[in-house]
Amino acid sequence: MKTAINNVSLMQHYPSIDFVIIGVNSAKTLKRCIESIRQCDYPPEKIRVIYADGGSTDHSVQIAGSIENVTVLELHPLHPTPGIGRNAGWRSGTSPFVQFLDSDTILDQQWPQLAIQAMHNNTETGAVRGYRREIHPEQSFYNWLGDLEWNTRPGECDSFGGDVLIRRTALEQSGGYDEELVGGEDPELSWRITQDGWKILMLDALMTRHDLAMLKTSQYLRRSYRSGYGFAAVQSRVGPTGSSFWKNEQRRILIKGGGFILFFMLCLPAAVLLNAIQTTLFCLVSLSAGTVLLLFPRLFKVRKFMTEHHLDRENAKKYAWHCSLVVLPQLFGIMRFYAGRFFNKPLQNKRNKLQTGLSTPTP
Repeated sequence: MKTAINNVSLMQHYPSIDFVIIGVNSAKTLKRCIESIRQCDYPPEKIRVIYADGGSTDHSVQIAGSIENVTVLELHPLHPTPGIGRNAGWRSGTSPFVQFLDSDTILDQQWPQLAIQAMHNNTETGAVRGYRREIHPEQSFYNWLGDLEWNTRPGECDSFGGDVLIRRTALEQSGGYDEELVGGEDPELSWRITQDGWKILMLDALMTRHDLAMLKTSQYLRRSYRSGYGFAAVQSRVGPTGSSFWKNEQRRILIKGGGFILFFMLCLPAAVLLNAIQTTLFCLVSLSAGTVLLLFPRLFKVRKFMTEHHLDRENAKKYAWHCSLVVLPQLFGIMRFYAGRFFNKPLQNKRNKLQTGLSTPTP
């Protein structure tokens, strides 16, 4: 893993960075996010902190406003999205680089130096990302999953998430974030940035620590549902260009999740058209085929997960269960997108239902 640059003269010539934080009802996590920026190993005079609030009803705005040198943008969209906040944030600044952060993250002290150095060394790079690690993966299976899935291998990659350093020129050229998307807005911008000729680089360095605070199955199902919606929404935008971006992911969900439901539903007409013995045999074959299709990762990919993610067998089995079953809520998310497009009723966020939490209660 890379270490910070120990060069005072170089630090003095580092460019300024706009740190754009977005949040809605983020009072529990916002202060520590801002403090982590102020404590990073980067010249304080080159740091600009911007908090874009999406219409909080808690004390988020007051918390940000009470901290010196923090610009607070009070936005009041009827249906807030990450894109609205991020666009307002970067467009209000002037620094040549913009570091985007979610309010439930903690910036690593060395990250700004490493990211700027990578940008300086790779002038064709439009965006730089690093590792996002969960603060409390031990608190729930779902937090552990997030810690496992946030990251990719170091080197050039095709997308980034909510935490990323982007050149202002790349943002201006791409037009910024899609303000309608409620999910998938980061990969969608990634795709447009690469279409403009920029590269995205994943560094072998810690960027942020994060508290997913996903402690309930209902949270997991809702997040999976929205990820499926995001897959469909992004593919609907990039697909007409002939791009395969997220096409395989959506196809996997449709084949596995849709196939399982189709095989299950085939038993219904069989019960009407066939006799009892034929129906039993048909349903056994149909349900077996659907189950194998759905549980393919659990049945056949455990060893692969052990190797790829450096897991012991028990944890690889747990991850395989997730990979098998997550396609069902994702499938319903995809269906929701296309139904919403047909009836002109897209999925929209509600301010009173958005908030950040903590995996462990504050003392």
